[in-house]
Amino acid sequence: MSMQCQTQLQRSTITLKGSAQIVSQYFEYAVQSILYQRGVYPSEDFKQKKEYGIMLWVSSDDSLNKYLTTVLSQTKAWLESGKLRQLVLVITDANTSEVMERWTFDVETNQEAVAGGKVPEKAESEIKGEIAGILRQICASVSFLPLLDTRCSIDILVYTDNVDEVPAEWEDSDARNIKNAEVVSLRAFSTKVHNVKTMVAYKAEEVL
Repeated sequence: MSMQCQTQLQRSTITLKGSAQIVSQYFEYAVQSILYQRGVYPSEDFKQKKEYGIMLWVSSDDSLNKYLTTVLSQTKAWLESGKLRQLVLVITDANTSEVMERWTFDVETNQEAVAGGKVPEKAESEIKGEIAGILRQICASVSFLPLLDTRCSIDILVYTDNVDEVPAEWEDSDARNIKNAEVVSLRAFSTKVHNVKTMVAYKAEEVL
């Protein structure tokens, strides 16, 4: 009886603001993990950090971290307003600007939560477990993704619904799609306020 009571206490309703924080943090660790695993930045520019019960690699590059902080602080605000639909990490060949990989994070928002309605309960530990599973998949992606054997650069695209104001330093962009891409879907996670699906599209290796 006491164990059942304890389990109930661990479950709680995630607020809209709290969910935005969880999703924004996931974006940060997912992007950092991708950049490390794909060798976009030198491995010596990363250090290990334990999060979600697993060891992750995070950047110590000040310029990269400043860029990510700027982007993710704005996406967090759009998550809180229920406006964010998608975040995309684009990895391009720095010499030719050809898109090599396109990591997509689709966001579905519980509009009832945005309107202040009741949100189903979910244990935070369960959410963290789901996120850890996706980050493990990102780490394992090197087993099927082609080697990036050229110097690469990144860009982050953000898709929203009807926002009134966009920061002045943000620019319009095309979709940066990959022609005839291979697409792999990873796991999804849900806070009951936001549902996030992750997938990667990549340029398939040419068969001789």
